[in-house]
Amino acid sequence: MEGLTPSAAGPVHALLGGRVRLQQPAEGLRAGMDAVMLAASVEMRPGGVVLDAGCGPGGVFLCVLARIPGARAVAVERDPVLAALARENAALNGWADRVEVVEADVSDPALRARLPRADAAVSNPPYWPGGSVPPVAIRAGATHAGGVGLRDWAALLGASLARGGRATIVLPAGRLEDGIGALRGAGLGGTEILPLWPRSGDAAGRVLLRARRAPRAPATLLPGLVLHEGAGWTPEAEAVLRGGALGWSPGGKLAP
Repeated sequence: MEGLTPSAAGPVHALLGGRVRLQQPAEGLRAGMDAVMLAASVEMRPGGVVLDAGCGPGGVFLCVLARIPGARAVAVERDPVLAALARENAALNGWADRVEVVEADVSDPALRARLPRADAAVSNPPYWPGGSVPPVAIRAGATHAGGVGLRDWAALLGASLARGGRATIVLPAGRLEDGIGALRGAGLGGTEILPLWPRSGDAAGRVLLRARRAPRAPATLLPGLVLHEGAGWTPEAEAVLRGGALGWSPGGKLAP
């Protein structure tokens, strides 16, 4: 792909059963289950706008565009290599005219004034505030906050939302309390908590947190989703990951 060095550009993968083609970085974390699950939390009208904060190569917003007719994406990414890759992936899928990638740091207050109001806002933020940082810089940026905390990410999502919009983040289950606190600090509440269990009977490995402009509304723990059974995915997980299941049902589960 143009604009990427051979060391930066990696293989092309398929998401949503081939509906999305995604060129991944040669090094670092690869977009996969988290990106598809996060995109499945987005419920908005056809033609709506989704903000993807820390978009990486674009896996989340591309899955949203594949699922919602005419949807548009505004994506924020501070790494210029990943920002270029996100633009290339938008073009690879034929959606370059529906995507704007902004190179900026989410903690920059001036960024909030630049962004349009979004019908939905999503982020898969760096989730560990410290500890042992991976040696590959692009991987470290995806997993370790590096001075930009969850509150910064939540603040950008909250500031971007149009009336009636919802913001969703995906985190390790161990950061559930921090995530809810960050959303509340951004004026968001009524948080719906969707646990993702590796297998039936296991502790949740990931949680999706979706909130709205209702900071005093209580949180709700949803039924959640079991991901694996036997050697493969559960039918419910398969429906989301390959079938493109849309949104969260009234009962709280990701559903077609």
